[in-house]
Amino acid sequence: MLHTGSMLINLRRSRSDAQPQTMERLRQRVAQIAGVTLYLQPTQDLTIDAETGPTQYRVSLEGADNATVVEWAGKLAQRMQSMPGLRNVVSDAGATGTAAFVQIDRDTASRLAISASSVDDALYSAFGQRIVSTIFTETNQYRVILEARPDLLTTPESLGLLHLRTGSGEATPLSAIATISERPAPLQITHVAQYPATTLGFDTASGVSLGRAVDEIREAARDIKLPASVTLTFLGAAGAFQASLTNQLWLILAAVVCVYIVLGVLYESYIHPLTILSTLPSAGVGALLALMLSGNDLGVIGIIGIILLIGIVKKNAIMMIDFAIDAERNEKKSPRDAIHQAALLRFRPILMTTLAALFAALPLMFGWGEGAELRRPLGLAIFGGLIVSQMLTLFTTPVIYLWFDRLGRRWSERRSRHDEVREEGAA
Repeated sequence: MLHTGSMLINLRRSRSDAQPQTMERLRQRVAQIAGVTLYLQPTQDLTIDAETGPTQYRVSLEGADNATVVEWAGKLAQRMQSMPGLRNVVSDAGATGTAAFVQIDRDTASRLAISASSVDDALYSAFGQRIVSTIFTETNQYRVILEARPDLLTTPESLGLLHLRTGSGEATPLSAIATISERPAPLQITHVAQYPATTLGFDTASGVSLGRAVDEIREAARDIKLPASVTLTFLGAAGAFQASLTNQLWLILAAVVCVYIVLGVLYESYIHPLTILSTLPSAGVGALLALMLSGNDLGVIGIIGIILLIGIVKKNAIMMIDFAIDAERNEKKSPRDAIHQAALLRFRPILMTTLAALFAALPLMFGWGEGAELRRPLGLAIFGGLIVSQMLTLFTTPVIYLWFDRLGRRWSERRSRHDEVREEGAA
């Protein structure tokens, strides 16, 4: 579009300000220029958006009538601009520009044997990218593009100077068969599933998470009483975040169930896998605390870190419980002596493996290299989950092991008594 422009800015490694401070300084300087609005957004190595825009996040309104969509998009954009958690709210609804319209006089054109496709071909030859020839050389080839003289067609009225070939073979100007006018027209027409749609872009304010921004936009839609005929849909990263919120509970639950099944088959028990899974809540709390204290929201990357913790954290309990079960079965030790010996002998391997995982998360947490902002929540979730889990599970796992062992023994005794009563009754 002629009213917009984009550029890519590469920042130097040796600079005094961080990326957010640099972007804010550029916004303040460009704001002093009248008639120019600057939108800045950081680039990432991994992007979810299929299309780009002036802002980092986008939401669309879809409906059956274009006028209705434009009307409610304006109301929603006005309401979003007044929210403190959002900034740089922009909408493409109702954006118009000047366009040249060529209205053909069908009767005059038919008398001269000029069709509408001939007019279209002439306009495309003048302003399109029509390839008329190719020049071949020894090492390269060059396309010959046909176009009109730039100094001749400078105004919409000068389009009438284009000549068309009539049925008799003579040339006639376009102005002889068409009326050329200049009128406002939409800059773009967007459709989603064959329905009119418009896009609203927004950025989050400093210190505001994407989840809070999504909630504020939904609240704004309820405040303006958005009709049921207009659908609100989040796009790109905002849409992926909304989808992750609806599926993350089931995703984590499915991961826990899969781990329980594998551990149950491994230990041939229904109780001991629960002891191992008891270490997961402390890891989740640690991950959430690390994200909260560092000012990061629970996004898609943070959820991936929590899922990774399910596989990393449970190794502490596996080391102790596997040793305790082996001591009970082979050395005939009591559950208390077995888990006590396991806690003493497995302390060093547990500490070594935890430190190895912590050091592996440090580059992600401190953000070294390009695109570190995207990977930082992953490192924070792993580091915080490992620290809290390491501090708690060394003390809670033996207690939970003994408690579940007693529960399992009581359940076995109760079942055996029930079976004896049934056998006596049958006899």
